[in-house]
Amino acid sequence: MALKKQFTSFEDLLSNSATPVLVDFYATWCGPCQMMSPILEQVGAYLKNRVQIVKIDTDKYPNLATQYQIHALPTLVLFKNGQPIERIEGVVQAQQLIQQLQTIL
Repeated sequence: MALKKQFTSFEDLLSNSATPVLVDFYATWCGPCQMMSPILEQVGAYLKNRVQIVKIDTDKYPNLATQYQIHALPTLVLFKNGQPIERIEGVVQAQQLIQQLQTIL
């Protein structure tokens, strides 16, 4: 899930992305977070150019976790026009996540 374009900051990414951005707040030591990784790959492949998926390691970027009030891992936050519009905590199945995102996108 590499970024298609280089951005100077997380805020720059959120405000300048042509599509909504789904942010996966995770940690490398988190088992459920590891379970979400292949699910997000599936979702990204299915929704292709409709959503951009970005992973943020909360251990490396604790300030972002604090700023967006991340209290459980994994937490997915969907941003549209730079603003958070949806939050999903815990592991969700690919089809459920796709359905939920399609109603918003």
